[in-house]
Amino acid sequence: MKGYKGRMVDIKSLTLEELKKEMERIGEKPFRAKQLYQWMHQKLARGFDEMTNLPAAMRDRCAALYEYTAVKQVRMQESAIDGTKKFLFELRDGSLVESVWMKYKHGNSVCISSQVGCRMGCAFCASTLDGLERSLLPSEMLDQIYAITLLTGERVSNVVVMGTGEPLDNFENLLKFLELLTDENGLHISQRNVTVSTCGLVPRMRELADNKLQITLALSLHATTDEKRRKLMPIANKYSIAELMEACAYYFEKTGRRITFEYALVGGVNDTKEDARELTELIRSLNCHVNLIPVNPIKERSFVQSEGEAIAAFKNKLEKNGINVTIRREMGRDIDGACGQLRRRQKAL
Repeated sequence: MKGYKGRMVDIKSLTLEELKKEMERIGEKPFRAKQLYQWMHQKLARGFDEMTNLPAAMRDRCAALYEYTAVKQVRMQESAIDGTKKFLFELRDGSLVESVWMKYKHGNSVCISSQVGCRMGCAFCASTLDGLERSLLPSEMLDQIYAITLLTGERVSNVVVMGTGEPLDNFENLLKFLELLTDENGLHISQRNVTVSTCGLVPRMRELADNKLQITLALSLHATTDEKRRKLMPIANKYSIAELMEACAYYFEKTGRRITFEYALVGGVNDTKEDARELTELIRSLNCHVNLIPVNPIKERSFVQSEGEAIAAFKNKLEKNGINVTIRREMGRDIDGACGQLRRRQKAL
């Protein structure tokens, strides 16, 4: 695992099999691993002291031997518009990450962060303004969900790894996180209810495809030509749109899961009829879905949201060409809903 340089084993990042070996290593009976795992990943214990069916001596020993990830809420903002809750959590090294809880008719969704900061440099994103500090451990990704479950008192049914950070830039920890999240001995969230976003790290997209998971891959596309995409997303200097489309086709071939294209509509930049026509030509041969996102303005950038008329015209153009498309419902606009805004505000205090 890569990320936090702790002095001890991060116990909440271990799979059940790894935990069994760890218990064996320290001389505990194998069945203790299952008890520990259930406390961490089903009962969502915030520390060893809550694990009341474990001997006190064992709990003390574990507390001395292992790091136990339990994020701390620093702030919570609730939208007066739609009930969306945005959480700012502190990690054990003092780093801050954001997570968002959204209530839908089909269930509760949580959007989590995968890194502290981000190094991708996308022009319209607040997460990347201060660069990358570090990647999160599997336990730190998981515990955002666990903490929100406890704080809201409601079960999470859908998880989106689309908060601060580039998930595929934290690849090994992401895979471990997905394994733990979907494990039948833990929260057991279906892989089909998990979405992972990427700005387009082509080799990692292909590697993810080779793992043949049933998660949804969401590609932040945001432009239809390499020239325009390079202005919005520095990663476009490394991987062309043609390479991206090949990787998307490969992902579908390996997993059978359609790709979601995230397309942030920026007024006067990528929202014209010509952009819609070019997008249609680019993706019409792929099994895909387009998620149009009215861009969330941030004060550090000059981008503005497209007019409602332009958004509707863009959507209609895609639909007339048989492309599956939705306009993302804006959630939490009144509570610094865009990735990175709340964290930056807290750091400025």
